[in-house]
Parts: sequence; structure tokens; C-alpha cells
Amino acid sequence: MKALSPRKSAEFIVQNAMDVTVDPVGICNVADHVQDCFSQGTVSKDSWRKHPLHPKALDNSTAQWIFLVDALNFCFWSQNCQEKCEIEFDGKRHTGYWSLCAAVNRAIQEGIPLLDAQFCRDISHEQVEHIFRSCTPVPFPLLEERHRILRECGQVLCTSYGGEFANCILRSNRSCQRLLDELVTNVPSFRDEGIFNGVPVSFYKRAQILVADIWACFGGQGLGEFEDIGTLTAFADYRVPQVLAHFGALRYSERLSSLLQSGVLMQNGDKEEMEIRGATIHACELVCEELKRRSQGDAALGEINSILVDFCLWDYRRKRAADLDHVPFHRVRSCYY
Repeated sequence: MKALSPRKSAEFIVQNAMDVTVDPVGICNVADHVQDCFSQGTVSKDSWRKHPLHPKALDNSTAQWIFLVDALNFCFWSQNCQEKCEIEFDGKRHTGYWSLCAAVNRAIQEGIPLLDAQFCRDISHEQVEHIFRSCTPVPFPLLEERHRILRECGQVLCTSYGGEFANCILRSNRSCQRLLDELVTNVPSFRDEGIFNGVPVSFYKRAQILVADIWACFGGQGLGEFEDIGTLTAFADYRVPQVLAHFGALRYSERLSSLLQSGVLMQNGDKEEMEIRGATIHACELVCEELKRRSQGDAALGEINSILVDFCLWDYRRKRAADLDHVPFHRVRSCYY
């Protein structure tokens, strides 16, 4: 039985959840914040390329960079919040997702052919350790898993796409759903699925964010042109639900709240974990619906979709990390997010 799409999975999970609920008042709170960001021009698909660590060229090598980075875009949290892995690049230290970007850019600057599919296919664990070397005593998390995925992705690119991710994009014929299907079918590490109440469900966090980053980087043109971009959902990770809970859009049962406060390590596929992820996607869908309703009187909201809602909430957490420290997040060591 094929897994439900992320959107349908989220609806099903929320309808059957025991420990997570979506609060309509909180949804409006989130919508207010996102609307403010749109009005101020701080969130749009064009903002992706403005970050110093993101590539600027609109070519095949940038598509290759995005594929590589989003293949490895998972699990950056540290067990001890006071001690983190940091990557130094061009005189600056970076944490979280930006540490991944910095490590990749540093490797390329050092002449390591990380964008070459054959190199990734054959890369050694020692090379991976060198590329992701931290400037603190805390190592980059899940290096063995990242090594495995680098080799997997290199093999798939060499075997199926002539070594170029751009060929995979072109095969999708401007459909993000076809591109998602290519990724999930051919790259096992993108197959972010589970079983909830006996029903196969999907989240596809990394696969969806890969497509979204291509769309945003290329401004919806060329390799980034997708006729069905609005069918993507938010990306169910561990940071966006933290922001949604902060705004009151997600409510946790007393039992789940206690678990999260204790810092317990959950497993990918746990019922509580899937409830949080499903509710995250569904909450962002409701925020998007609310903003589309408001867009009749606000031209700035004209291009709103779940991708941009997610981008906005993720940025909020990065900029106000200290303000959200009191809001616990679910801890999972997984290659899926």
C-alpha cells in the first residue's frame, strides 16, 4: 500500500492524534507574524539567494550544491545546548544548518571536488571527517550516516542522471510532484515514511525542502520552474514545531509535555513523534489558508504558500533562539530531519 502524501498524512494524523492538537487561536497568531514578515519584505522566494553561504550562480553546479546540502540536511542539535559543533569558514563560525553550508563551501574552497558525483560515490570516511571537522570539541553529528548518504547520492547520480542532479530536475518536466517521486523512488535516504495507526504515511522533509530550495534559488524560473509548487507542504523537522508551540498553534498533552521537558530521546516512527510532525504540516497548511483568505486585502500575500510559511518560521527561530529556549523540542537522531 502506497503511503499517503504529506498533506493527506498530516490530516489523517491530526484527526487521530492523542497528544497533539492544533489551536485555531494560535494559527491566527502565526498568521499575524507571517503577514508582518511579508508586509516588511523579509520573506520571499528571493530571500534564499541573499544569504552569504548560499550560492549565487543560476547554473547546474548550484543545483548540484543544493542536492548535496539537502541530502545532508538533518539533525544538527547538540545534546548539551551550551556546547555545539561549529564550522569555521572565512573567519566566521557557524552552527546548525549553516554549519553544513559552511563545511561544504570550505571543502570546495580547499579544492575538494565535493560536487563531483563520482567523488561522492567513492568518498572515504576519513575524507568526510576532514570535510566536517569542527572547531569545537563537539563533532559534527551522525558522520557515519552522512558518509553513507554521500556515497548513496553519488551512486544514484552516476547511475541514473549522468552525474548531474540538473538532469533529474529536467526529467520532472516542471512538476515538483514528479521530482519528489524521482527522489523518493531512487534515493532511499529521502524515503521519509512511517506507519501511523496501521496506515502508511509520509513526511518527505528533505525531499520537499530540496525541491523548495531549487524553486527559491532559481526564482521559479529555469531549473526552478514548477507548475505545481503549491502542492508542497511545510517541512516537518524539530525547529518549526518549536516555533508553532511558542505561538500556541500546537498544544501538547501533559504527558507529552513532560516527555519533551525531560529531554528524552524519541525514535523516528514513535507515535508521539509522528503526531508532532503531522500536526506541524497541518498547522502550516491552516496558516497558509488563513493568509490566502487575508490576501484579498493585502497584495503582499499574493504568492503565499506553505514553503514560505515554513521559511518564515524557521528564520524566526534562528533569529530568536534565546527566546525559544524554554520551549522544548522533540529530540530524534535521524537522517530524515
